[in-house]
Amino acid sequence: MKQFDSFRLDTSNECLWNSGVQIALPPKPFAILRYLVENPGRLITHDELLDALWPETYVQPQVLRTYMLELRKVLGDDAGAPRFIQTLPKRGYCFVAAVVEGAESRSAVSHRTSVPNPISTPVSPAIVDREQEICRLRALFELAAGGQRQVVFIAGGTGIGKTALLDAFLRDAETLSPAIIARGQCMEAIGRKEEYYPVMEALSQLCASPDGERACRILARMAPLWLPALGRDAETGSPSAPHAGSERLPGELCGALEELAIEKPLLLVFEDVHWADESTLGVISALARRRTPSRLMVLATCRLQEGSADQPLKRLKQDLVMRRLGVELELQPLHRQAVSQLLMRELKQDDLPAGLDEFMYKRSEGNPLFVITMLEHLITQRYLVHEGTDQAGVWKQRTPFLEMDPDLPDELSQMIELEIERLSPGDQRLLEAGSLINVAFPAWAVAAALEEDTPEIEEACDELAHRLHFVRRAGRDELPDGTLSAFYVFAHGLYREVLYQRQSESRRARRHTRIAERLGELFAGREANVAQEMAMHYEAAGNWSRAASVLRSAAWQARQRRAHGEAAALLELALRAADNLGDVEAGVAREIRADLVAVRESMHASSAQHGVTEKV
Repeated sequence: MKQFDSFRLDTSNECLWNSGVQIALPPKPFAILRYLVENPGRLITHDELLDALWPETYVQPQVLRTYMLELRKVLGDDAGAPRFIQTLPKRGYCFVAAVVEGAESRSAVSHRTSVPNPISTPVSPAIVDREQEICRLRALFELAAGGQRQVVFIAGGTGIGKTALLDAFLRDAETLSPAIIARGQCMEAIGRKEEYYPVMEALSQLCASPDGERACRILARMAPLWLPALGRDAETGSPSAPHAGSERLPGELCGALEELAIEKPLLLVFEDVHWADESTLGVISALARRRTPSRLMVLATCRLQEGSADQPLKRLKQDLVMRRLGVELELQPLHRQAVSQLLMRELKQDDLPAGLDEFMYKRSEGNPLFVITMLEHLITQRYLVHEGTDQAGVWKQRTPFLEMDPDLPDELSQMIELEIERLSPGDQRLLEAGSLINVAFPAWAVAAALEEDTPEIEEACDELAHRLHFVRRAGRDELPDGTLSAFYVFAHGLYREVLYQRQSESRRARRHTRIAERLGELFAGREANVAQEMAMHYEAAGNWSRAASVLRSAAWQARQRRAHGEAAALLELALRAADNLGDVEAGVAREIRADLVAVRESMHASSAQHGVTEKV
């Protein structure tokens, strides 16, 4: 546990506390903060941070600025007068606050145990790292059982574990207290075509449940037009032909559900309400706003930021939470230790193959579904093999995981692809262009790739970030001409990977070339500052000659400044690019080797001269 000011960094459980309150922090910002806190009082260069957190991966330095903005917001820090993170222009960062070692804070323990939770049953072993969420749901269920109606939105990205959490809680609820449970599933293809689809599914379950006879009697008496729509007789509740009669009134249904909840609490569950029709959202709204006491709890799962800013679900959720008529539980990625626990559970062994947890954590970024899917892929591809009998056998790796770069599992790729295909062609085009840069991408680069106007692209990216859970705006960056360009970040690197691979090689090549050329225009006269980035785009376009030329030119400028070490590093990269050229341009590689030899001789001479000066 590391403590600075009112903050405590729990490195064991990978979370941040402030005065006893846990702060949600995604894996990468946490990793950056941890590295800074563990190295206080000294300069941490950009390269050191990038090498520590993205080993063997080229990442733009702008990514660090994006995450630093996020960290400063969380810490309440001011870049102009820093209390925690000091920026040293063009060099790096320094953590300036005093850091002390300490045991887990009493306030953190107090916070975890202070949640009203009269139920002391252990959390279900079917899920990991969701203890706080389960305890919160239990506490809200107790309030509902006492007559204080509850509406809860369980929100998170694809695969984060919304349904798993819900299932675990419902299993507990069924064993801890007698309750009526009814579930309705919203469907993308049906949700906007058939009114009340998930409501009708839940009512059908109610009528077929052990409490079905009573439910039918209450509906027949208080909401008579709803039973015929279920294919049941409004007078007897018995099955009959479906009836399309007069308009069904949500108010009547709300009254009937409240009546049903008098004897036992009623848990009404709607999954994927981001696909719900407005009529279903109207029922949820009415149930939340009615003032009479009721032993009713509505649980709704939904994706984060799904849909436009004026989407009915967003308006409803924000309004209910603001008025304290509803609660939102936003699920965060799993911590590193939780990923290890999940792997142990899936493999049914306590000792994991060396490096597996680290590899899976970095690759999945803590998404439970991604962890499980990639684990199955490693087993299918025989990167992981089971040795011994079923009872006494263990899983072992065939190749060190940190040296592997396996393909993205087809199942995971297809799942992400389906999400992308739901978007308009224009949205897909923007995201594909953004994927050419890296996890973080600037609007100017997207505009360059698509040969469009930067302000218009920035406006389109802003609108996209408001609608999608896997893209967010991360700040602004100043360009050499003084203009500002917005930056955006993919919430998960796998989305960026799928978007990149779905483009044809020729399209990618054209777009990479445009970005490289735009970089050259922006940094005219200072191309050496972005030589490696330009070369990366030229290499991705298959233009090895241009890549080598850019790097060689930057090396020449470094030699002029007598920065021989920098020049040598650039020439080595240029030589690597030139080695991909055919026999026709083989002379280019020879010239670069000659330049490299000359630079190394200059370095040796300079070192020798320095030694003579010291002796004197």
